[in-house]
Amino acid sequence: MTQKPLILMLGCFDTKGEIFSFLRTCLLDQGAEVLAVNIGVLGTTKLFPITVEAAEICEAAGENLEIIRRSNDRGLAMEIMGKGAEITVNKLVRENNIKAVIGMGGGGGTYISLSAMKSLPLGLPKLCISTLASKDLSALVGVKDITLIPSVVDVAGLNSIIQPIIQQAAAAAVAMAKLDFKRNSTSSKRIAISMFGNTSTCVNHCTAILEERGYEVMAFHANGIGGKAMESLILEGVFEGVLDVTTTELADELLEGICSAGTERLLAAGRMGIPQVVVPGCMDMVNFGTMESVPYKFKDRQLYNWAPNVTLMRTNAEENQELGKLFAHRLNQSNGEVVVLFPVKGLSQVDSEGDIFYNSEVNQVLSDSIQKNLKPEIAFDRLSFHINEPEFAMKAVERLLRLMK
Repeated sequence: MTQKPLILMLGCFDTKGEIFSFLRTCLLDQGAEVLAVNIGVLGTTKLFPITVEAAEICEAAGENLEIIRRSNDRGLAMEIMGKGAEITVNKLVRENNIKAVIGMGGGGGTYISLSAMKSLPLGLPKLCISTLASKDLSALVGVKDITLIPSVVDVAGLNSIIQPIIQQAAAAAVAMAKLDFKRNSTSSKRIAISMFGNTSTCVNHCTAILEERGYEVMAFHANGIGGKAMESLILEGVFEGVLDVTTTELADELLEGICSAGTERLLAAGRMGIPQVVVPGCMDMVNFGTMESVPYKFKDRQLYNWAPNVTLMRTNAEENQELGKLFAHRLNQSNGEVVVLFPVKGLSQVDSEGDIFYNSEVNQVLSDSIQKNLKPEIAFDRLSFHINEPEFAMKAVERLLRLMK
């Protein structure tokens, strides 16, 4: 007989015991076993067995539940429970054969549930029925594969609208939990590569060469979320090598663009000791939304309407001086093999001779700044190609494979 999948149910059982009891019954009816974790600070329920109570969640965050209750500070309570839930749920997933996690709630329940889920491994099903599902929850979801299900009505009690939603969510969670993954045979030969529309030609060349040699290539769009996702997966040990062709997110980080990946960008591969070839691709530009959205201080700069909702700003010499320092500082922290390649004839599609952003003098400032600030152990090579020329892609792939051997 097939073993029943174990599903972790996460919620505020103090005020929503009845509705979670229904969710639990739906999970059981679908053929699952349920491990219940209470994140409600006001109390608990006797409607079903609880595996982990709120006091234990609070203790995992280094706090005392009674003190939190007496403080009557909801914001503080949510912060502490979110931290404790993350620690506790991760521990439960590591120590038990949990096949899926499902949560449900309003503002507080959603915050705590997503805080716990966003640090769980990719591939583990994570579902949240929420009153906030139609809002921007990107900060809480992060880069993880969390399925958000709108509750439509408030998660306050059972009614004819929310009951079928809960039934469907339970069925989905159990179906996901029962899925037997067919692992890709190239799993030990995965390579991460970063890309943008302006470097897609280079990435396509690199991908074709690598796939011919038996590697699985995963491309990440350098739009902020993509960079974060790549860094997160690197830290999970998914990749054998990294071909970071498009590091434009550093320019957005420095100059308040819309594609910043945050201060952890360009650090993960170094922390993991994974071989990496890094290129300052698209660091000739900063990304904004519509032309009207460009900050006033940049209104007189060289701007280009890449799409109706995307405006690019050409980085100048002073900014490239700082970008070179930032780029080098991040790579200098690496524990593994690193090579930096600089395409002399242009860093992006629009930074080619005769095109709108072409400026070899400003690019030289970036090149000099990177080379000056890199520690001597990191190889820095200027190649007499444009970033999108096939010859540059071949050189980048060859250098990476050499490091990986």
